[in-house]
Amino acid sequence: MTELRNPAALQQMRDAFDRQGVMRTLGVSVADVQPGRVTLVLPFRADLTQHHGFLHAGVVTTAMDSAAGFAAFTLMDADAEVLTAEFKASFLNPARGDSFRMVGEVLKSGRTLTFCEARAYAVTDGGETLIATLTATMMSVRNPALRRE
Repeated sequence: MTELRNPAALQQMRDAFDRQGVMRTLGVSVADVQPGRVTLVLPFRADLTQHHGFLHAGVVTTAMDSAAGFAAFTLMDADAEVLTAEFKASFLNPARGDSFRMVGEVLKSGRTLTFCEARAYAVTDGGETLIATLTATMMSVRNPALRRE
């Protein structure tokens, strides 16, 4: 589904992303936003690696979770926010690259639950390598106390 239920959804997604301290701390930025699809980018930083020098799995999953969650958010009703209900990540290759690209996509958008996938790619001069995948269930939350205007 790529039809917007909320005409302001794409701008609201960007505004919500900008309020996320963790994305700012990690240096993640929004590369592209489409209905049901969000692409985030992260430059390599040595301080975000694990003991082998690869980007830490926690950093990879955090960015993939946000890509999937914000993809879900773009298709939600105007009065809804999004929270992750569950996810599963699989790591296919070591996370080594000059930068990383995380793409979140909606598989099925519902009123309460939205099912998403995300993929993480390591980017080098030689191209891109798929390093991880994530499947997630996002929950629509209609609680004004969660909103920050």
